[in-house]
Amino acid sequence: MKTYLVTGGAGFIGSNFIHYMFGKYGDDIRIINVDKLTYAGNLENLKGVEERENYTFVKADICDKESIRKIFQENDIDRVVHFAAESHVDRSIKAPEVFVQTNVLGTAVMLNCAKEVWELPDGSFREGKKFLHVSTDEVYGSLPDDENAYFYETSPYEPHSPYSASKASSDLLVKAYVDTYHFPANITNCSNNYGPYQFPEKLIPLIINNALQGKKLPVYGDGKNVRDWLYVDDHAKGIDMVLEKGKLGETYNIGGHNEKQNIEIIHIILETLQEMLSPDDPRKALVSEDLITYVEDRKGHDRRYAIAPDKIRAEIGWEPETMFKEGIRKTIAWFFEHEEWMKNVTSGDYQKYYQEMYQDK
Repeated sequence: MKTYLVTGGAGFIGSNFIHYMFGKYGDDIRIINVDKLTYAGNLENLKGVEERENYTFVKADICDKESIRKIFQENDIDRVVHFAAESHVDRSIKAPEVFVQTNVLGTAVMLNCAKEVWELPDGSFREGKKFLHVSTDEVYGSLPDDENAYFYETSPYEPHSPYSASKASSDLLVKAYVDTYHFPANITNCSNNYGPYQFPEKLIPLIINNALQGKKLPVYGDGKNVRDWLYVDDHAKGIDMVLEKGKLGETYNIGGHNEKQNIEIIHIILETLQEMLSPDDPRKALVSEDLITYVEDRKGHDRRYAIAPDKIRAEIGWEPETMFKEGIRKTIAWFFEHEEWMKNVTSGDYQKYYQEMYQDK
């Protein structure tokens, strides 16, 4: 039985990955979820798995070397899947030092603790161990408005925000461990994820939530910034495939081939909400394009991202399966079915769940 150490597993992508892995492997794997439970970490995302005997949650900060070292020493970890990171660009502009602390120093702690227990006396590493560092396409900077221009694994790094700079730094740390120590690692750089459990500071859940309440829908600049959208289950599958088939030391770009302008995304969400809401639902009357409100552009706002997943398709056999219109319907349906989740997240009540489930026992 393989043991996976998942950092940031109470966050959006991490929790979806845990659900995916248990759905695929069931009782044949063990998962240890380490999360600091900042505002983006929500244990309600993991209802349905927390009672499993092969699942363990540990509240810890990845910057706390003693806590992380203890987990490695007490468990025979086969796979590290490192999601934990501060990830919101706007927050990074206001508090860049927080992003450096978590994303750079936290990654260094994870690498060092894994190296301590995996490395053999001759400098080689125990067979079958792997560290997968989950990163972003934002490290590559911005592409021109040319539909034939894409980010590849060989594209130079040119981060423009404190967030992307911190992720680029953590990527380079992993690369340095691979080059210096022959550390068994892979890096994945993904495009924008969307789907269930996404905190409503990000574009898609923010627009869904605001539209259903008749609130303004803020759009940066002219709304024509382009992003490549990847349904989160497709991403989880890609990570699993890199863990099993990825060549050690390699980087793999995981892209959705769903490039859309931000304003186009908003129009699609509004149209889909109108289609999915029943005629007698009072929220239907609130959903309107009149809610769209253009605001001052974000500082250092990259114009276009687009990932070419050619390498992961050719070497591993992964490719995106969910087109955006299908994925957005699935996402909206999930939010309809989990209104209490959204209510708790937006009110802050989700923080009480940890107290009730863990601290008060």
